[in-house]
Amino acid sequence: MPASDSSPSTLVARGLAAVRRWFDTQMADDEDAVRAREIDWLRAAPFIGMHLACAAVLWVGVSPVAVIAAVTLYAVRMFAITGFYHRYFSHRTFRTSRVLQFVFALIGAASVQRGPLWWAAHHRNHHRHADTLADPHSPAVHGFWWSHAGWFLTRGGFRTDWARIPDLARYPELRWLDRYDTVVPVLLAASLYAVGELLEYVAPQWSTNGPQLLVWGFFVSTVALFHATVTINSLAHRFGRRRFDTRDDSRNNFWLALLTFGEGWHNNHHFFPGTARQGFRWWEIDLTWYGLRLLALVGLVQELKPVPAWVLAKARH
Repeated sequence: MPASDSSPSTLVARGLAAVRRWFDTQMADDEDAVRAREIDWLRAAPFIGMHLACAAVLWVGVSPVAVIAAVTLYAVRMFAITGFYHRYFSHRTFRTSRVLQFVFALIGAASVQRGPLWWAAHHRNHHRHADTLADPHSPAVHGFWWSHAGWFLTRGGFRTDWARIPDLARYPELRWLDRYDTVVPVLLAASLYAVGELLEYVAPQWSTNGPQLLVWGFFVSTVALFHATVTINSLAHRFGRRRFDTRDDSRNNFWLALLTFGEGWHNNHHFFPGTARQGFRWWEIDLTWYGLRLLALVGLVQELKPVPAWVLAKARH
């Protein structure tokens, strides 16, 4: 006689499967599709826990080493997200080797913004449906908090839309990073703790230790990185100037551009996403573009797609 859906053995099996989905994103049940817009609170628990862990700064204290670690990891991972997750994987605006492609996919995976395939597939869908009912994070349609973070924690939000990324899905190393997207962040966190413990022993004058470096280098830096990144969903479709007429409500915002290394020139990007540069004018600071130019100078990336003259001619100001 089959066990009922509410039997202890069935409930235990479901609980174990739910926990396994923390580590293996390909594990999905039919309920995920039916309840796509519901927040998956169990899988959201680590995300919430990261925010709560930031309060530990009150106990671990602060040191120059911890702040330098937090700022450096913010900058390096922001470049990986904006330059590679976004401009390379999502929009293919330049070429690079398979080795460098993997290196920056690995760094991007350390950002706790899921794998490169999930990110690219989601972002391509966003451009197809920007500021419509089919856009999961339009602030005009869904409100600020949902567009900022709520969508990211839904059952449907955890899925990778493989139909959108056939060009990327052929790389097994990228598929692995996408499937086990918690492995790299866990290794980063463990490494920071280990380095902090080592520094406490070999350089006690630096006043740091494992817990402190973990809290500042991983939790504080990662939470700041996440919220900076998603301001482009929640704020750059609300506040700023519209240089180009687009079908969506994308805006150019100088302050968000500083925070996100150039992503705040969002109206530029939505009008013409096919360029590696998002600050179209010389005075529009685009740190990611400058970084890509440096990589091109040393031959690590090639064929950075420029802003065509006809695009600039369409500008209203």
